[in-house]
Amino acid sequence: MTVNLRDVPAPATSSTALLTDMYELTMLQAALHGGVAERASVFELFGRTLPASRRFGVVAGVGRLLDAVERFTFTDAQIDYLHAAGIVDDDTIDYLRSYRFSGTIRGYAEGECYFSGSPLLTVEGSFAEACILETLALSIYNYDCAVAAAASRMTIAAHGRPCVEFGARRAHERAAVSAARAAIVGGFVGTSDLEAGMRYGIPTVGTSAHSFTLLHDTEEEAFASQVASLGPGTTILVDTYDIERGVARAVAAARAGGGELGAVRLDSGDLVAEAFKVRAQLDALGATTTKITVTNDLDEYAIAALGAAPVDSYGVGTKLVTGSGRPTAALVYKLVERADSTGQMQEVAKFSTGGKSTVGGRKWAGRVLDAAGSATEELVISARSEAAGLAALEQAGARPLQVDLVRDGVIVEEHRGPDALAAAAERHQVARAELPYDGWRLSEGDPAIPTRHVDIDQRQPLRG
Repeated sequence: MTVNLRDVPAPATSSTALLTDMYELTMLQAALHGGVAERASVFELFGRTLPASRRFGVVAGVGRLLDAVERFTFTDAQIDYLHAAGIVDDDTIDYLRSYRFSGTIRGYAEGECYFSGSPLLTVEGSFAEACILETLALSIYNYDCAVAAAASRMTIAAHGRPCVEFGARRAHERAAVSAARAAIVGGFVGTSDLEAGMRYGIPTVGTSAHSFTLLHDTEEEAFASQVASLGPGTTILVDTYDIERGVARAVAAARAGGGELGAVRLDSGDLVAEAFKVRAQLDALGATTTKITVTNDLDEYAIAALGAAPVDSYGVGTKLVTGSGRPTAALVYKLVERADSTGQMQEVAKFSTGGKSTVGGRKWAGRVLDAAGSATEELVISARSEAAGLAALEQAGARPLQVDLVRDGVIVEEHRGPDALAAAAERHQVARAELPYDGWRLSEGDPAIPTRHVDIDQRQPLRG
């Protein structure tokens, strides 16, 4: 099934068109006045470098971007606002009334790893159509990729133990939903956020907080009530008062309810020491199948420190939804090619000093693997045509990384929806496994693999 963006009615209340910066519409106005708005253009979304301490990035937000592009239409209320506020003139207003993206978007498949200079998105269309998607694309990718990278590092540190996203209360209510989705891409297995569960088909997890225990006159009453409602397989929070007494009472409540306790949760104290003590106590009580889950401001380093402790799963909140110290992926969206007055495509590039220059020309990317299947470099080819770019990648033995996301205004449906999210999580596991061992280290260091750029046409970007 495909959806043609030009055939979808504009939604009444969920337009994404004003999730943008004003300068995109004022640029559009000036381009319309100058007669260059319809010039064929190619924009790329990429990172000049990886954020500090990140040895690889994780592509996330693809499905969300496709949903947002589909809803990027201007409602009557938005048009009225732009007119009343004098943001743009009447000619631009007329253009925006019928705006639908009809170009082509290619990009890395969701879940892929990426590196410095990787062309995560290539947006082709008229300048008018493509330029006004800049903020929308960056706001989605910068956040989702940052969270997914943090999630990947945390699941590396967890060594196969399940990680669950618990960050809804530590983020903007809408960002929390996006974070839950990005965490799944990075290897998490569930979320506490019900909106994310409903919207993206993510398994939801949760039982009770300290307030539930405090509500009751005794801890025994609280645990008995929880078991009576949720069954003995529930997870009971045991550190409201005294952990040792809490564990004994939780096990007793579950058995009184007809079964073995599912799990205990630890949310305070020295988690490593407490996990060992609780495991010993559970085993002594005969509750050998009862698991231990831990929370309490975890990040990848805290999870790694718990590696030797008898912990069965982790609940991660604040550090995950804030990118574990890297809240943005530091991605940019730049024009790299456009038609001149004769219709001939020309490379363009930014020649700024201070590390902000760009590489001109449309690019095709692939990952070079050695005989053992381990990645050795990210190969980025500047080429006039797809055929030439793909041929160069094939000659180098590189695995192509870019896929079609939107073709001439038609969304490729396989890249969004619950099935696409599951596929992205699986894809990330495979892509991450290709990286050399050093790329998995949590310490700061060089990217897992270098990026090599080759311009097979040897064109020179215009300098103005």
